[in-house]
Amino acid sequence: MDTSVKKNPETQETHAALGDMPTDEFRKFGHQLIDWVADYLNTVEQKPVLPSIHPGDVIRSLPSLPPQTGEPMQQILADVDRIIMPGMTHWNHPRFHAYFNSSASGPGILGELLSAGLNANGMVWESCPVVSELEEVTLGWLRQMLGLPKEHWGMILDTASTSTLHGIAAARESLTDLKTREHGMPGRKDLPRLRVYLSDFAHSSVEKAVITLGLGIDGMRKVGVDDQFRMRPDALAEAIADDRRQGMRPLCVVATVGTTSCTSIDPIPAIADICGREKIWLHVDAAYGGSAAIIPEMRWILEGCDRADSFVINPHKWMFVPVDLSVLYTRKPDIMRQAFSLVPEYLRTAHDDVVRNLMDYGVPLGRRFRALKLWFVLRYFGWDGLAARLREHLRIAQEFKRWVEADPNFEVLAPVQFGAVCFRAHPKGIDDEGSLSKLNDNLINAVNGSRETFLSHTKLGDRYALRMVVGHLKTQESHAWQAWQQMQKELKTLVA
Repeated sequence: MDTSVKKNPETQETHAALGDMPTDEFRKFGHQLIDWVADYLNTVEQKPVLPSIHPGDVIRSLPSLPPQTGEPMQQILADVDRIIMPGMTHWNHPRFHAYFNSSASGPGILGELLSAGLNANGMVWESCPVVSELEEVTLGWLRQMLGLPKEHWGMILDTASTSTLHGIAAARESLTDLKTREHGMPGRKDLPRLRVYLSDFAHSSVEKAVITLGLGIDGMRKVGVDDQFRMRPDALAEAIADDRRQGMRPLCVVATVGTTSCTSIDPIPAIADICGREKIWLHVDAAYGGSAAIIPEMRWILEGCDRADSFVINPHKWMFVPVDLSVLYTRKPDIMRQAFSLVPEYLRTAHDDVVRNLMDYGVPLGRRFRALKLWFVLRYFGWDGLAARLREHLRIAQEFKRWVEADPNFEVLAPVQFGAVCFRAHPKGIDDEGSLSKLNDNLINAVNGSRETFLSHTKLGDRYALRMVVGHLKTQESHAWQAWQQMQKELKTLVA
């Protein structure tokens, strides 16, 4: 009797049709795409930084209905050149000097590719042990590079906005007598108004976190800054005392190392003294500036951060890791876990009492393998290599500052401590702030309108400031000089 299973040829064909992209095809187009990315990185400097399109152009170039049947990969890749590239702002361009430009380095891109291929989810240790353990080791390396003490435990999130949200949530949980986890906040007459303190130059994500956590705009108090745009410790102490007199409960102080507008550095040691004395959670936002501490002679910028209860740094801002990767360190991981741990039965494992399940320390349950790209970058460049590259950015920024100071038609508006220079055009005879703001707005629009260089702007008080940021792997002094000459040329045209 024949007991072998007979396979239906039609069923076999159906299964083949329903499977993934064939391996040979994946290999073919994978090689093609790697070559494309390599050529792009090698020639990006020859492209304009900014695209020449109008709002809605990309939408109009695409069909409004989804594809009914599959399309050949060759056609999809062709549309990358036809549709995607004309709409690209090239963050990987050496003349991208806006915001805090993030380089996607070669090793970082390869790490991202491998992470996507492995498609691991590190929600609990058992779901993929290497996700949790590589993250622990890699963040231990980074912590040592920054000079933070061993007690600082770290985890990877997507952006500093999310990290800051977690830091302030942990601060709220640290006030155990309020029992906000158990009873929430709405409608409670026994709950005092909670206050979060930040400087006028703190990142907008702090305000978003305060709103998201239900503290409201009224739960935030902005503290004045000195003439170098740093939070004033005396003003902070006065604000805390005033709030206590009014029956409010100080919750958290958010200090910054490298503010977004002008990269000022708050006096962390003095702020930490106040927080320690007042028993207030200290969160330090070093998302941009913190990376500079891997340079031995710049380690001073993190003085006092060893006393921060939570601390955020973004390797995707100035350490050549592709977006997104933010690291949140805390001295009090047990409080972070207390704030977020919620374990349903289907996520319980036999190892829970001997491992740290990353899902217990934050909002995300699904956690992709972000540590892999950071691991690739740290290993490929090494501590010395990364420090040397950041040191060169600092040098170029100082050169740019000297060019501005030497030109009587321009002026520097803030101390230059990292890779960003805040300055403006200020020709002789134009002293009205309104006129100067209009002139500088026209100047940056003219420079960016050329699409050859990209700058951003901010306001320092009532002064309109241009921001020139040096932070890309391939940016050289010649690129900064090109931008500077272009600004001088455009200013002459505008003044004339």
